[in-house]
Amino acid sequence: MDQLSAMKAFVRVVQTGSFSAAAREQHSTQATMSKKVAALESLLGAKLLTRSSRELSMTEVGAVYYENCVAIIAELDEAESQVRSQQSSPKGILRVAAPVVFGCRFIAPILGDFLKRYPEIKVDLMLSDKHVDLVADGVDVAIRAKQLEDSSLVARHLFDNPLVTVASPQYLNRFGEPKVPLELKAHNCIVYSMLKSVNIWHFEQAGASGDDIAVPVSGNCRCDNGEAILKLALDGLGIAQLPSWMVDEYIEQGKLKIIMSNYLSSPLPFNAIYPQSRYVPLKVRCFIDYLKQCLAEDVSYH
Repeated sequence: MDQLSAMKAFVRVVQTGSFSAAAREQHSTQATMSKKVAALESLLGAKLLTRSSRELSMTEVGAVYYENCVAIIAELDEAESQVRSQQSSPKGILRVAAPVVFGCRFIAPILGDFLKRYPEIKVDLMLSDKHVDLVADGVDVAIRAKQLEDSSLVARHLFDNPLVTVASPQYLNRFGEPKVPLELKAHNCIVYSMLKSVNIWHFEQAGASGDDIAVPVSGNCRCDNGEAILKLALDGLGIAQLPSWMVDEYIEQGKLKIIMSNYLSSPLPFNAIYPQSRYVPLKVRCFIDYLKQCLAEDVSYH
């Protein structure tokens, strides 16, 4: 039995929550994963997992062994990374998770040059506005527009994401233009449903003391995708808060108008997130450095 392979299988079964999910990730079969864990249990003389038709859970000794396995595998990964870092060429599969709009607009266009620069890296790009569990999903780096909340992760700041409040001329002609944030209560607002405070928009008055103005908003439509919200705003459905880089061209074309320009929406920080480790894999460092360089060259971020 390959004990290290069995340990890795055990760890991924626990992290993904099932033998079938771990098998799909490893391009293996559920039976093979089950045999590896069973062989490990036989070697140790202890039950690691309790299986039922509905759920999978660790035994008490299994939980202790799992923590040790994670530490051992991390040490091995770091040792390999340190050796590879002595080489000039990073390699391996790089799994990147990002919001749909950001991934389409800013990651996909640079991947061609990135892969030419690092031909031994293969990128698995996963685009979704839903929260990704980096450990369970085996993600190397995720791009998130929020403050870091998990102390087991590391955030590398990419840029501050300025938000603007916009509406189409059709909407404003029909329903009037709000001049101060509190007037938004009387308007149809299109909200982004993936934020914790879905129906609260935040503002600061330009030139004032910086006090936060929190306004509860509502409307007849909410959505979990920024591109769809942009389309709804362009169609005159209501008022939206969107990143300036998403709406600049439509403002220039007169299809959208910034409202309440004296009130600034609180920007969201865009960060590259990766699991905390004493040694960051070279492929991760190269990707984040390259992405940050490309973003810095884009004047729309300044």
